[in-house]
Amino acid sequence: MRLNSFRNKNWIFLVLPLLLTTGCSIKSRIEKADQVFAAGQYSEASQLYNRLYNKVPSSDRPLKARLAFQQAECLRLLNNNRSDAMYQRAVRMNYADSAVYLQLARALHRNAKYADAQKNYRIYLGHDSLNVLAANGLIATGKAAEWRARPTRYVVRREPSLYKRNTHFFSPAFQGNDTEVLYFSSTLSDPKKKSEPNRVTAQPNSVIYSQKKDANGKWSKPENVFSEAFSQGNDIGALSFTSDGKTMYFTRAPQKADTKANVEVMFSSRAGGEWTEPKALTVFKDSTISVAHPAVSADGQTLYFVSDAPGGQGGKDIWKGKLEGAELKFIENLGPAINTPGDELFPVMRGDTALYFSSNGLPGLGGLDLFRAVMKDSVWVVTNMGVPLNSNYDDFGMVFEGKREAGYFSSNRGERRGHDAVYRFELPAMEVIVQGIVTDDKNMPIPDAMVRLVSNTGQNTKVRVRRDGSYRITIDKNMECVMLATARGFLNKSARLSSEGVTDSKIFTVDMSLPAVFRPVQLDNIFFEFAKWDLRPDSEAGLQELLGVFNDNPNTLIEISAHTDYIGNNEANQLLSQKRAQSVVDYLINAGVDKERLITTGYGEEKPFVVDEQTARKYPFLPLDTELNQAFILTLQPDEQAIANQINRRTEFRVVRMNYK
Repeated sequence: MRLNSFRNKNWIFLVLPLLLTTGCSIKSRIEKADQVFAAGQYSEASQLYNRLYNKVPSSDRPLKARLAFQQAECLRLLNNNRSDAMYQRAVRMNYADSAVYLQLARALHRNAKYADAQKNYRIYLGHDSLNVLAANGLIATGKAAEWRARPTRYVVRREPSLYKRNTHFFSPAFQGNDTEVLYFSSTLSDPKKKSEPNRVTAQPNSVIYSQKKDANGKWSKPENVFSEAFSQGNDIGALSFTSDGKTMYFTRAPQKADTKANVEVMFSSRAGGEWTEPKALTVFKDSTISVAHPAVSADGQTLYFVSDAPGGQGGKDIWKGKLEGAELKFIENLGPAINTPGDELFPVMRGDTALYFSSNGLPGLGGLDLFRAVMKDSVWVVTNMGVPLNSNYDDFGMVFEGKREAGYFSSNRGERRGHDAVYRFELPAMEVIVQGIVTDDKNMPIPDAMVRLVSNTGQNTKVRVRRDGSYRITIDKNMECVMLATARGFLNKSARLSSEGVTDSKIFTVDMSLPAVFRPVQLDNIFFEFAKWDLRPDSEAGLQELLGVFNDNPNTLIEISAHTDYIGNNEANQLLSQKRAQSVVDYLINAGVDKERLITTGYGEEKPFVVDEQTARKYPFLPLDTELNQAFILTLQPDEQAIANQINRRTEFRVVRMNYK
């Protein structure tokens, strides 16, 4: 299996001192369970410990605690998410070793029970304040909510062709640069053939399969790469290809009970369309050291692999060496920036600069998380790849489709019994877009308008709007830009936009309304105190918009006018409107507009409003093109009269000249 066969009898030394207070029969059965566990046969050992736990009397709490802990260890090594319940049982039975709190915390962490995990990490740190796994776990559980709330832009979905219930599919790999052929490891089995189950999991052994894309881009049915004679009951997986696709490296874990062989790296060459008989790669002089999970660099000279060889950081570490035929030389550990006392597994090289791997020792969401490491100034810089690539389950074994930010990886997310499936991932192209509609001051589209965008990054784009007045421009992220909309017969209108800090695809909407040159333009957002010419504070937005008209059109001479309704004395109305218009002009002058560009006129009640299409749509009782004079208004209902008088009380501007200075 992708993890379990790797943790065989040569990898796990967790048998604890036997504390027997029961009879010889129980004692001998516990010894048998311990032997099965030490041999790495965790599925069988789990059942044995469970039966023994139920037979030991409740009064013997120390022994029941040890059996519960051992069963929890089996479930953990089988990737079974029920391990936290067994660790909790051991805690309730007062298990003597404080390590139970670390293992319980990690099991709760894996099951996304972050608050409970934090509590137990803190308990364990009280016993061992320098423990790296507990410290990283405490950091990770504190950040988990933030990681989930801020997912990356990757899109992840399960690959249908590489999923089957109660079957493992893992470690996908392309045959070199050929992304039309995908290799992977799987426990798929032929129902017509009976084979010995895996000693670790009691499930079928994994073997290497391949599949090809058809003319429609669909994956074909998986085919077994090697013959049954080659497999010979071994567990095979975690493979890697040279760039030319002619050499394959993979992991082989012998499963025969009478062999002392370790997990090893094999290699095979492709000749005449067939793979040659695999040979073992010599890595360490000490043949008792297990090695697995090979990953060959793009230049074919360096091989990364996993081992618990002496001189590492603890657990399974990632190492590398130089390939020389059937030997690996100049071997070195990748160091504490990548390796931890936990397990670092399934390295994958992308080119010769980026290393992808999985770890349950670095801060993550739980289980194995995917990480990316690049070398900068001779130091590895490691980054967690975030959600949704990572989950609180095991996520591992990535492969990329060439230079595309797309490919496949393995995960057992959502699988209670820990079965792996292959998932496809892709990073959609990031697009930052500004779009909108260019209309006139009556909200009617201007079909021949132009929109120009100039940025501080050098972008200079000019587009003509569509018939409906809409436009759409693709821009860069992290830029500041100025936009200008223009059209014949209309004043210009500018806008500013910033895409600074954008980290995802985004659409900005910038609608622009161009005042007409050939008719007065009503200023709807300028307000005065009742029967006075003092500008109200809520006029600021409208006044700033009017100021923008002057700034966008520096060669205009504009008349500012004010109007009243017919109520009151005509002379008083004319004077009030004159002073209101002057208040607007004074504001503009104080804001820096040349007073020579301004004409002030108060019309009083002399120029009643003429109903346009926009007003007629809003107030159906006002017929189109009707002048709202006193005679007409008096024919309306009282509430309608109030609306009509309010419409007449307005402030406008009108372009007098376009060639001022």
